[in-house]
Formats: sequence, structure tokens, C-alpha cells
Amino acid sequence: MEAVSETDVQFWMAKAVNWGEATSCSALLDTSRHLGSLRSFLQQVLQGLQQMSSTSEAMKTFPFVGQFLGRLCWNPCVIADERSQRLLLRCLSCLYSAEPLNAVEQKANMWIKNMLCHLISEEEGSVAHATVKHAGLTPKRYHSEALQKVVSLMTEEVIKSCNGLPNTSARCSNGNIYVMSTACAALVTCPQMSPLIGALLKHSMLCGTSCLNQEFIKEVSEALISKRHVLEDEAVVNLWCYSPSCLEGAAVSLLESVLSDHETMTQSLDKHVNDSLLPQASADHCHIFLTVSEIYRNVLTEIDENLAVRALIQVFTVCFLQRLTGQKTQDRLPLRAFFPHVMPSLLPPLLTAPSEVPREAWLDHLIWIRSLLQSVMENEAGEDVRAYQAVFQAWFLLVQCGYWVDTAAELLVLAAPENAEPLLWLLTFFHHPTNRGHQRSQQTAEAREAWTHLRMLFLTRPPPPRHLSAVKELLSSSLSANLVLHLFLNFTVFSHGPVSIINEINDKVAEMGLHFFDLAYAKPMFELSFGLCWSFCLCRAD
Repeated sequence: MEAVSETDVQFWMAKAVNWGEATSCSALLDTSRHLGSLRSFLQQVLQGLQQMSSTSEAMKTFPFVGQFLGRLCWNPCVIADERSQRLLLRCLSCLYSAEPLNAVEQKANMWIKNMLCHLISEEEGSVAHATVKHAGLTPKRYHSEALQKVVSLMTEEVIKSCNGLPNTSARCSNGNIYVMSTACAALVTCPQMSPLIGALLKHSMLCGTSCLNQEFIKEVSEALISKRHVLEDEAVVNLWCYSPSCLEGAAVSLLESVLSDHETMTQSLDKHVNDSLLPQASADHCHIFLTVSEIYRNVLTEIDENLAVRALIQVFTVCFLQRLTGQKTQDRLPLRAFFPHVMPSLLPPLLTAPSEVPREAWLDHLIWIRSLLQSVMENEAGEDVRAYQAVFQAWFLLVQCGYWVDTAAELLVLAAPENAEPLLWLLTFFHHPTNRGHQRSQQTAEAREAWTHLRMLFLTRPPPPRHLSAVKELLSSSLSANLVLHLFLNFTVFSHGPVSIINEINDKVAEMGLHFFDLAYAKPMFELSFGLCWSFCLCRAD
């Protein structure tokens, strides 16, 4: 064990005396700034106390310990820090004598009981209760309000500093802002700190320069992601504007929550995405939308067949467009600013929601989209890197606006053969954007074949068995499994066949599909889709 040096003892005793009950801004700042090293010192003291055989020996070896611990127990900043409070409790517990041998140990036990009661109890009759009785407050509330009062003073100082900036491009000249953010780093999970954290983040937006401690930024971001602290929406957005890494963490956290929670995918994905605040922040700040889109675009290039990722991207884009549409016209940036890499002619048809187009015009609208995408695809024949990038950007926009692909799949359920070709082309391009291995003709043929078999299965009475076998073979193909699943789900939901027939087909295809899905990502998504089909059938049966 590392010995406690006399120099350290003198330093920390002086600090404890100077801090007092930390009811001034300067005391709170200094206490917060030293919390990390204070915990290290308390850990040394604890290890020393654990080596003692009795309280008497501990008091002889560490004569300062009683006064030192006692002063810290009344410091609201130290008590507000969970790790520091835990160390205080353990140190006090080490000093307690189960069987006191003399009057000194008996007196020490009484004092320790009072301190423990002060830290963890609010019972009337305790010394702590009596001490603050004149204020009409319990110990816990007393320390909470003491901390809150100091935080309020510091928040006012930051707000005055913000109001003192002549314009939004003014530079921060107040070094105290950095000191305050440094002090806050150890206490970001305390609810009382929210106003000060919000004021500091707002100041960073107005200041236009990096005047906040990076450890503070990191702690705030981690506390938000782990839900150990809640901030107002404005403060969260200011954090994302200030720190790209925090924004990235929020976007990745949303993605991970969607991939790990299948219930979110089927029941409340739009609510989950809106609650993340990313759509609203993206509508208000173009660079946030571009950053989040870039993150999801990069993820999609790694796992482009993952249906959950595509669903998240689509829902995020829909929620973003809803927030953007809700803005005043004069405050709204043009759509081109949010989609700078896409051929401009693609934006109007794809970013227009199906609900904004008459149902009888859906087919023509989809043919329009198909023709625009085909014009982009025609340039892919060469080896020009820019041509490939243009195709990828067009495809990613189609993923973002996947509601038109869903609309195409819905229309295919009852589409006449002469109208099916452009819809099947869209569906094939959505699931297979590149001509990897020169397989596009094969993919298009399989899409047409799957559509033909599914029409016979769902629209013919009774369904011919050979078509069921054909669907089974197509589902077993890694080349077309997701495309067939997409069609199958829409036939289940939108065909007008009897529920009993649909249930029978669902059971058979589910049994075969789950057997043939070897890819780890495909099986859970098939299960989710089958669950949706089953729920829909139950509703129709009712």
C-alpha cells in the first residue's frame, strides 16, 4: 500500500478547511476541480485504515482523519459525487469499533454514527437533522439546495457572459467558462447541474470557439447516452453542434438500439427515432442531417442487406422531412442543401410522400422515378468512378425514401402484367443496386419469377403446390431472399384472399423460410415480417 505522505495530508486538510460547506462559487469550482485527485487521496486513506487492527491504532496513525472526514461530510459538492460519498462511507465504516475497548473508541462510535446518519438518513432526532432544523430542511434537501444555490449563481454568470457577446460571431474572452466546464465534469450526473450545463453549451454556440473542457463534453455525452442525465432539447442540440463526436455517438446509439431491440422495429420505430431528437435537430441544422446521413450511409455500405438498417434510415428521413415541412417557409433551407450529392431532378419525385400523391397517380409517379433512376444507371456501364458514385447516391436516396419502394411492392399485388415491369425494376434496384458479378439480369428475372409465383399462390383458389415449392427455392437463394420476402409480406397484407388461405401459406413459408435463412441478419428480420403478417391476419379475422 502506498503510504499517505505528510505533504498530501497538509494539502488536503487545508483544502477541506478552505472549502468549508462550499456555499460560494469559488469554493464549488475549486472543490469540483479537485474531486478526481481527492478521490485518489481518500482511496489511499481507506487502504491505510483497512490495515489497522483497531480504531485507536487508526487514530494514532492518522490523527487528522476524524476532522478531515468530518469536514468533507458537510461539503455538498463532495457528497453530490457518488464515488466520493461512497469512499467517505467506507472510511467511516473502517473507523467504527464493533466492540469498543475504551472511552475514546466509544466516543468515536457515537461520532461515526452521527456522520453515517447525516450521509444516509433523514430521520428526525439525528444530529444532522438537529443541525439543519433551524432551516426547516432535511439534511439531503439542505445539501441539495446549497448546491443548487451555488449552481444558480454560476449559471447567471454564464448567461450574463452570453448576453454580453455583441453578435453570434463574437469570440469568447472569458477564461472562467473553461474553468466552470472543468468543474462540472465530475458532477454532470447531478440533476442540480442541468441549468449550468445548458448555459455552458449555449455559450459555446454563441461564442463560436472551443472554450469548453473536453472532459466535460465527454462526460455529458456519456451521461446522455446512458440516460444517467436528462437535459433540455436545446442543450442537447447545442452539444451536438459543438462536438461532432457527440453527435456521432448519438446516431450510433440510436442504430444500436434498433438493431438490438426487435420490438422497436415492429411497434414504435418512428416514436423511437423522434424521441432521439435527431430528426428535429437535423431539420434545424443542416450539418447535423448531413453528418447523421453520412454515418448511416457508411454503415449501409458495410451491411447493405440488413433490412433493419434500411428501415431506420427510411424512418429517420420521414421524421426529418415532417419536421422540416413544419418549419416556416422563410426559415426553411432548400432541399438541395440537405441532399447535395444527388441529381437534383430526383429530389421532387422521391421526397414527395405517397400520401401527397393521388392513389390513381401512384403508378405514373413510380414510372417517373424509374425513368430518372435508369438515366443515372445508364452511365454505370463505363469505368468512371463518378458514375458509380452517382448511382450509389441515387440508390441511397431511394433507401431514404423507401416508402416509394413499399408503394411499388403494394401495387404489384394486384398489378396487371403490363404494369409490373417498372415496379419490379424499382424493387430489384432497391435490393440490388450494383451490377456486382453482372447479375442484374438474373436478379430481374428472379424478381419477375417470384412475383408470378406469389400471384398464383395468393390469388388462385386453391393455391397450386408447385408455386409454393418455387417460392421455397427462391427464399433459399442469398441473391434474392430479401426481395422475395419484401414481395411476400406485401402479398400477405394487401391480397384479398381468405384469411384461412393466407394463414396456411404463412405457416408453410415461415417453416421453409426459417430453415433456409442461413445469414444471421436475415432470420430475425424474417421473424419480424412474419409477425407483422400474423398480426394483420388476426385483425382481419376479427
